[in-house]
Amino acid sequence: MGVGFNLAWRLFRHEARRGELTIILLAIVLSVASVLSLSLFSERLQGALTERSASFLAADSQFRSSQPIDDSWVEEASEFDLKTARQVATRSMAFGEENMSLVDLRAVNENYPLKGEVLIADTPFGQTKAATDLPSPGEAWIDSRLFQLLDVKLGGTIYVGDAAFTVTRVLGEIPDAGFSIFSTDPIVLIRDADLAAANITGPGSRVNYTAFFTGDQDSLKGYYRWLRPNIDKEIHRWRSVSEDQSPVGRSVARAERYFLLASLLAIILAAVSIAVAAQRFSQRHFDPVAIMKTLGASKSMIRRVYTIQICLITTAGIVIGLIAGVAIQQVVVTALADQVDVSLDVWHWRPVLIAIFTGVICALLFSLYPLLRLFSVPPLRVLRRDIDATMSSRTLQFLAAGGAIFLLMWTYSRDIKLSAILFVSGIALVAGLLLVTMGLIRVGRKLGTGKMGPWQLAWARIRRRSMDNSVQLISFSVTLLLLLVVLVMRNDMVAQWRAQLPEGTPNYFLINITQAEKPEIEQHFANANVEMSDFYPVVRGRFVAVNDERVNTSMSKEDEEGPREGRDGLGREANLTWSNTLQFGNEITAGNWQGDDTSEPADGIYPVSVEEQSAERMDINLGDVLTFNIGSEDVKVRVTSMRKVDWQTMQPNFFFVLSPAAMQSFSPTYITSFFLDTERKPELTELLKPFPSATLFDVDARINQLREIVDQVSLAVEFILILVLAAGALVLIAQVQASMDERQQELAILRTLGAKGSLIRLSVVYEFIIIGVVAGFMAALTNELSLYMLQTSIFQMEAVLHPEYWIIAPIVGAAVVGLLGAIGCWRLLSLNTTALLRKMV
Repeated sequence: MGVGFNLAWRLFRHEARRGELTIILLAIVLSVASVLSLSLFSERLQGALTERSASFLAADSQFRSSQPIDDSWVEEASEFDLKTARQVATRSMAFGEENMSLVDLRAVNENYPLKGEVLIADTPFGQTKAATDLPSPGEAWIDSRLFQLLDVKLGGTIYVGDAAFTVTRVLGEIPDAGFSIFSTDPIVLIRDADLAAANITGPGSRVNYTAFFTGDQDSLKGYYRWLRPNIDKEIHRWRSVSEDQSPVGRSVARAERYFLLASLLAIILAAVSIAVAAQRFSQRHFDPVAIMKTLGASKSMIRRVYTIQICLITTAGIVIGLIAGVAIQQVVVTALADQVDVSLDVWHWRPVLIAIFTGVICALLFSLYPLLRLFSVPPLRVLRRDIDATMSSRTLQFLAAGGAIFLLMWTYSRDIKLSAILFVSGIALVAGLLLVTMGLIRVGRKLGTGKMGPWQLAWARIRRRSMDNSVQLISFSVTLLLLLVVLVMRNDMVAQWRAQLPEGTPNYFLINITQAEKPEIEQHFANANVEMSDFYPVVRGRFVAVNDERVNTSMSKEDEEGPREGRDGLGREANLTWSNTLQFGNEITAGNWQGDDTSEPADGIYPVSVEEQSAERMDINLGDVLTFNIGSEDVKVRVTSMRKVDWQTMQPNFFFVLSPAAMQSFSPTYITSFFLDTERKPELTELLKPFPSATLFDVDARINQLREIVDQVSLAVEFILILVLAAGALVLIAQVQASMDERQQELAILRTLGAKGSLIRLSVVYEFIIIGVVAGFMAALTNELSLYMLQTSIFQMEAVLHPEYWIIAPIVGAAVVGLLGAIGCWRLLSLNTTALLRKMV
């Protein structure tokens, strides 16, 4: 071992001085640096986004219960180093001196909120600021709407149950207020010590008890494992940031999956670059191995020498890559510090371990086949340079490379579905490219004959180097595919985010509008130059039966687990609307929309359209007859269509949309929305003053928070895209450099035979352009397959075709690969015949 190590060390230093190790060393550095920079940046960004998302829960996790939570359960959290807070929420009537209103009463203890801020204002609908304290005992902070509804002023008194409260602040927002526009009751915030005096949580009242928990993820998971045996699914529910289904939660979750995807693609790019570099490293050492065998070196000695040398190269590459990766992500973080929240004070060791693991696995498994070929070089190569390695089967190479890539993806993502989608897409691309290579060989036989021009010479070279070209074509195509996936995925995702919240998105909702008030409100707002959206009629009804089979009307929406008898319903009253016009953002996925058909059905049962996910959950099918109880009447309707609804838009959406003919006997209230600039917010009091019965629901703060997060995530995605594109460009350069040795021999022969420099240069450029066109086209086709599986299975997005990339990708592939080929070969093309022959000796 000592002799082998000494020889390996001497060879390592010798080749390092000559620059022979540059390609494979840079490939390992690239792999480690790209994986570390991307994954470390992603971890830090995810940490910041998770922290931001947690502010909408007021904690990292919530434990909700319909019954009082055992104090010992909350106290146990301290054993896991968790901070806690508590809240009791119920709906009750609040009274002013003359008026009254239904309110959402929140009673909190002194630790609330653990995450996020309570916002207050000096005047109703005024500019908000963060509160530094909570209501004192006997005080209440009330929503801006209540000042109008109860006709109360700051310092006045409101009555809830048996207790009286002094109004001391205007409540602007609480972190866990929720995003549903139908959560219409204005919020009153009091201290938990005052709840007993109000005497409103007795038998028959509907009360929600919430405990909030904050701490590191391991502690939260440990506490939940302890708590889980005590949980009754009919009563309790554990909710964490990762399960947040609000628009913010879904946007953050989708961004995190994109970061994961980008990092996975960086791993694949790194693996491809190492595979290409290892192939070249092996080919450049055929002659030294043949000489060593001629001088009597045993196979075991040669194996030790080159295995140690690969280990030395890997160690050096990992060390340099770690330094470069930290530096790259630090530059990015610093550049984004003022625009994106990134957890600078938190260090994550997992990306470092993944980067080291990536470097080791890629260097060993991707070097396995080239090294085995290297060890099989016969001694006779010393006399005959045309003799190659005796090991020619590439089965081992494909198995080792495929296994390494899948292992790395699975290890990093811990998501078998995402890893499998990318892996299957890659296999499909490779299989397709092998078939394409056979076609290129046949085409090359025809186009590479006749009068020898640059075009014919390029095709002849493609045919002659068919195996090497197939490997290079696969490398180029995989690289272009990965870059296309990360680019198109980013475009689709950001476009969808932007579409959810375009400029002018309604930030206020007005509900409880009567039929008589509707024209007056329209005229009043038009006079104030405020444009209102459509008015939707709404009545409250309970879904009670399917085909005369009663449903479980007491089922909680959140609690869908565990065996139950009978069919499940919504578990609460539904907001029913009716229309013959399909609402914006809705799409019919089954059946036929009811349209303008107002004729009475023969059986008197009018149509209804059901949201598809709710229909699936409640086992509702086309043709089923649904029964709703509205007041004292039962209304039967037949399901004639299913709708896909985008719940992430801040728009009114409904589970059930009935035919207007079915609801003629009911008097609805209306809901509408409008947009008002922040600067005009003080005008709200005067706008609403003539309509005291209408209720305003303010979502301006939530839309701004959501838009801010989307903007930050979009900007972060841009920088991640740049990092992946840079990694892909370096891989393409490495692939071009890998063919330089063989091209050097070809150029020397062509120059010796009198070929002109322009002929050789054009033939090289044409060859790379042909490869680039084919690689780009195949990458574009496989990109559609990858995106379809990713968008439908991972990102829960609507999959669409991207035919423009079928044209763009071949053109870009031809331009980029052709340019890189020309640049890579330029030094060789500029050498004269004598210099080329000397380099071959």
